[in-house]
Amino acid sequence: MTADTAAESLARLAAEPVDHRFKGLPPDADGLTVAELAGQRRNLFTGGFATPVLALSAERLEHNLKLMETYAARHGLAFAPHGKTSMAPQLFQRQIEHGAWGITLAVPHQVRVARAFGTRRVFLANELVDAAALRWIAAELDADPRFELVCYVDSVRGVELMDAALRGATRPVDVVVELAAGEGARTGVRTEAECAAVADAVAATRTLRLVGVAGYEGEVPKADTERVTAWLRRLVALAADFDEAGRFAGLDEIIVSAGGSAWFDAVAEVFAEIPELSLPVLKLLRSGAYVSHDDGHYRKLTPFNRVPEEGALEPAFRLWTQVVSRPSAEQAFVNAGKRDAAYDLDLPFAQVIRRDGAERPATGVSVTALSDQHAWLATTPEADLQVGDWVGLGLSHPCTSFDKWQLIPVAEADGTVVDYVRTFF
Repeated sequence: MTADTAAESLARLAAEPVDHRFKGLPPDADGLTVAELAGQRRNLFTGGFATPVLALSAERLEHNLKLMETYAARHGLAFAPHGKTSMAPQLFQRQIEHGAWGITLAVPHQVRVARAFGTRRVFLANELVDAAALRWIAAELDADPRFELVCYVDSVRGVELMDAALRGATRPVDVVVELAAGEGARTGVRTEAECAAVADAVAATRTLRLVGVAGYEGEVPKADTERVTAWLRRLVALAADFDEAGRFAGLDEIIVSAGGSAWFDAVAEVFAEIPELSLPVLKLLRSGAYVSHDDGHYRKLTPFNRVPEEGALEPAFRLWTQVVSRPSAEQAFVNAGKRDAAYDLDLPFAQVIRRDGAERPATGVSVTALSDQHAWLATTPEADLQVGDWVGLGLSHPCTSFDKWQLIPVAEADGTVVDYVRTFF
């Protein structure tokens, strides 16, 4: 796909009609295109938006994009943010404009979405043995010389299945051996000897090309700085051993990749220790949750808490709901629940209340449970809450926030909606 075609694909999103498919958008906007609605610059609070409505902060989104661009550059890291977080091609494009090497993805459907919108480099941080998906990827590689894809392998059997599916392809698929984060962790090869066996199996094919090693330190059992650092040093040592054995001969560079959203400071520190190898090393970081950050899980786990001098991410999501019932002085209900809010890691957090255009902290208000379409609120005596009030909720876990909303308003601090982000889950 050419750059012009990629731009055209993104433009088609703006030409999509606004209708019943998209929650929270103004009912009187039906029939407008997304671009036309964005051009009206409606206010989130007075422009006819219906609760519940999820919004992204324009300023905080841009802050987070710039911060991680600066962080990666400062530490000599290439950056392939994980696209599964947002599955939003508009955000993929903004991440690439902010210096990303490419986009990390997890399953073939996600790769198809990225390719439909012109993503030229994909790091598939997962094993792939599905023959239909592999044949499609081979066709994409053959059709577009500029398209680059790197995929995990972690078993001889997986290599055999990939090889069988890819017979007849013109270009080999680049693969990295995934080192498991430990016994009982997720995918990946458990021992260095088994890693060598998988690498040997790759070398015996014509359809695959070994280009490096990778893994996910977030799966280290009982993860702490010491354990994560030790595993990352194993990963680096594996790359050095493979290089010494001549496994990367004929390449332009060696890929060493790790990095979720909880330990990228450890990744930066250990990757800075990578010794000189026979080829340049692409030190590839894959953190994804940074783009919106959150008010719960990642607010607590972000490495910037350990290195505050490097900056701080800002939570960019807020779910606006409305009080629909106040059955007692100790209880209230708003009109958003499991269908609207992430709840797999933490319940939402009551942050602010809006009434008659004024906004104040949600003092004495907490979310205690979620039903499908309601959040249960507990209210203390100092809570000033009435039916009809808007309650702004902070959310935990960006991945399961994005996937509940197909079209998300991007609002400036005063509520002016300047854009809409389309997701594909």
